Amino acid sequence: MNSAETPAAPDPRVPSAMPDTPYLPEPTGRHAVGTTSRYLKDSSRPDPWVAGVDARELMVSLWYPAVSADGDRAPYLTARESELLLADSGITSVPGAVLSTTRTNAVADARPVGRERTLPLVVLSPGFTKPRATLTALAEDLASNGCVVVAIDHTYENSATTFPDGRVTTCRARETRARGAGFWEKVVAGRAADVSFVLDELTGAHPTWPYAALIDPARIAMVGHSIGGASSIAALLADPRIRAGINIDGSTHAPIPAGGLARPLLLLGKRSAHSPGIGKATEATWERDWTLLTGWRRWLVVTGALHVSFTDLGLLAGQLGIGPRAELPAARAMDITRDHVRAFVDLHLCGTPQPLLDRPSANYPEVTYAQPAESAH
Repeated sequence: MNSAETPAAPDPRVPSAMPDTPYLPEPTGRHAVGTTSRYLKDSSRPDPWVAGVDARELMVSLWYPAVSADGDRAPYLTARESELLLADSGITSVPGAVLSTTRTNAVADARPVGRERTLPLVVLSPGFTKPRATLTALAEDLASNGCVVVAIDHTYENSATTFPDGRVTTCRARETRARGAGFWEKVVAGRAADVSFVLDELTGAHPTWPYAALIDPARIAMVGHSIGGASSIAALLADPRIRAGINIDGSTHAPIPAGGLARPLLLLGKRSAHSPGIGKATEATWERDWTLLTGWRRWLVVTGALHVSFTDLGLLAGQLGIGPRAELPAARAMDITRDHVRAFVDLHLCGTPQPLLDRPSANYPEVTYAQPAESAH
């Protein structure tokens, strides 16, 4: 460079220093965690997004309490899945395969621990265009505390799903989004059908997972992020096996009948979008739905959080120096998410009282009750 030239300003999108390996936080429970993946095929219905595909194919991941932490840690994403996810997000400042190096805490195909029909089941549904892996930190934490967790890749609704035969499907659903009203309603209805099929496969007469007998079919909850959160409500309405649900930062689309929804529901979202009275039609769905929640209900908002703060992507983006910077540190946001989800599961699936969900806590000043606990149902 000529000494008279002025150096170019550094690109703020490019991290000045990047950790050798992105990583997920350690789980909080006493159990080691195992994980495995399963391919499922529902021949009773066609795929909703691709014409000519006469069966709905799904990939799911299971996490569960394990006998031992010895063994190889499970991969987070494949290199190709990482490349497609980052490309879909418009991120080019880091190597495309970097998320495939993420260090997880679960042992691949570890032997489960537990007695027959004793473990609660939590179903996870990710946001639109996001793979199931983006909820891994939450899944590992719940499993370490004694739950079986199943996360669903809703095929053709995310950046990449890899099947056992090597096929990698991408987000074909997005191609139909601009074709008129009813798109999101179709998404949540399809996801509710996916969830019911997965429950059939895990709790039916011929379960697809060899250790499915550990699951207590009377204790099932669903937790979702973004459109996955909205789908939790659709699934609660469609499937009586689901006892309770959590909508994390998702505007809702499934109409709740006039008679109301009597099963427990937690709304957990960023304060900037989901505080009462914000006046944005797309976000005011919580206020519309609130009056129709006739059972246990809580509406919590988190100051300083972004939409990604409730998922692994907030953590990993922060470690890699990419993406928007949230006011609330990513590690703190994940602590808040995991602690409140775990409390909800303990309360509604295990019957353990949870003061954290009764009233605001001094330990979580970032969390505000949009509806005072004493006036909630």
